[in-house]
Amino acid sequence: MPAGAKWDYQIGGAYPPPAGVRVVSRDRSAAPAPGLYNICYLNAFQAQPDATGWWRANHPDLLLKTASGAPVIDQNWNEQLLDVSTDAKRAALAAIIGGWMDGCAAKGFQAIEPDNLDSYSRSQGLLTADQDAALATELARLAHAKGLAIAQKNTTEFLPRAHQIGFDFAVAEQCGDYDECGDYADTFGGRVVDVEYDDKGFTAACHAYANRIAIVRRDVDVSAAGGSSYVYKTC
Repeated sequence: MPAGAKWDYQIGGAYPPPAGVRVVSRDRSAAPAPGLYNICYLNAFQAQPDATGWWRANHPDLLLKTASGAPVIDQNWNEQLLDVSTDAKRAALAAIIGGWMDGCAAKGFQAIEPDNLDSYSRSQGLLTADQDAALATELARLAHAKGLAIAQKNTTEFLPRAHQIGFDFAVAEQCGDYDECGDYADTFGGRVVDVEYDDKGFTAACHAYANRIAIVRRDVDVSAAGGSSYVYKTC
């Protein structure tokens, strides 16, 4: 990823990037932006709400459940967690996600952004950080074999082992709000892109780190340009 390049976060809907933008992240269902560095968003550790039926029909054993069989849900986004608890389940997940990566590469994306690396923190104690890291390590191996870079998405707890896992750069959400931007910059240098969802975090990030990392202010739904909730600002 080009260090310090102006960027835009478009995972909620693709639209022509604003002037000067050189890096864009879009959902894997979208096409990359011509001529730019494109990051392909993948929900690698949880099931997208509209994909839960597909997981239940095709891979029910890869959805995390409690001992009583109740689904383990990320309440913030209504996403059921994927089960990364064993070598066999991680291998099965890596094969599925590897297929998504193939699609990203075929479309022309240069990198992937596997989301919800911190799913263990919402797993009701059923998953561990080491298990999430193990899947991330395999995803990094697969990405590199396919000619794709891979981002660490959030999860500052993993920064001490980011390079061991194989991450090439970071995509941070609200590092200004959480006072984490410096931690990412210390690990990845200028290869950090940050999205802020409120003016407080945006102002803090810009004030302290505008010369070190790329920062954009977006609406929380990261909606496409033209919508009533659309917000886009840079430092």
